[in-house]
Amino acid sequence: MMSEEHRETGTGWPEPEKPARPPGPASEPDPRPDAPDPDELSPLAPAEREAEDPPAGEPAGDAPDGSATAKSVSRRLTSAGAMIAVLLALLGFTLVVQLKTTSTDPTLAATREEDLVRISSDLDSRERRLRQDIAALEESQRQLRSGEQGRAAALEEATRRADELGILAGTLPAVGPGLSVRFEGGEKALAPARILDAVQELRGAGAEAMQIAGADGTAVRIIASTYFVDGQSGGLLVDGRRLSGPYTVLVIGDPATMRTALNIPGGVVASVTDAGGNVIVEDREAAEVSQLHAPIKLEHARPVS
Repeated sequence: MMSEEHRETGTGWPEPEKPARPPGPASEPDPRPDAPDPDELSPLAPAEREAEDPPAGEPAGDAPDGSATAKSVSRRLTSAGAMIAVLLALLGFTLVVQLKTTSTDPTLAATREEDLVRISSDLDSRERRLRQDIAALEESQRQLRSGEQGRAAALEEATRRADELGILAGTLPAVGPGLSVRFEGGEKALAPARILDAVQELRGAGAEAMQIAGADGTAVRIIASTYFVDGQSGGLLVDGRRLSGPYTVLVIGDPATMRTALNIPGGVVASVTDAGGNVIVEDREAAEVSQLHAPIKLEHARPVS
């Protein structure tokens, strides 16, 4: 007969007894329900880790090497992404600063819309005038190259050029549409620098002939070499001739273009007004610049033969 112990196993053989762990602190159960196994907390020695690594060509299984490699790759990708983000941010900041620097003009930002329209119209007028000059020069060139009319065309062209140069040099009188610009005010408002600024603005706007007159009617022709300085006893010295204010500048050119140039914000009219003076601009259908300038004697320049 089988003993009761044999019958409980369901086999005909007795179940082998499990060896009991030796008593000691390690065999006692941890009172904490979720406490980790002490064997898992003990770090492996380097030799043991190498022993546990699977050989090449075999799957890693549950070894921690796969997760460590993934973490290393993730860290590299995160660092590269952060570096790219920093470079993109610096590039965007540089572009924004450059755009603000190149597109911000304090003078134009403070200009009214109608003034911008006038400036654009002024530029268009200059472009048309230059195109007309180019067309006239091309026509003169064509006539000079023609056969029998060559000499007559050459003489006519030389006469026209001599007249133009005489007007520019101030040795010939001139008449044409233009402006009368009167400057009134004290010494600060009528300083030589302000009168010179007005002359330069008018030249830039296409003025072809100018003269300036004082309160007593004394006039001086304005040419390229004309200078303006303070007089010792007051007034203004123009090419060595003393004039007393108020001053009147008579100029020949396109009236609308020159008026726009004088009234640009921060320009001649604004500066004289801020200094306590006044500028009166009047259109002239036929401005006559009759004051002549003595021919300049050249000391060093010679024509090229």
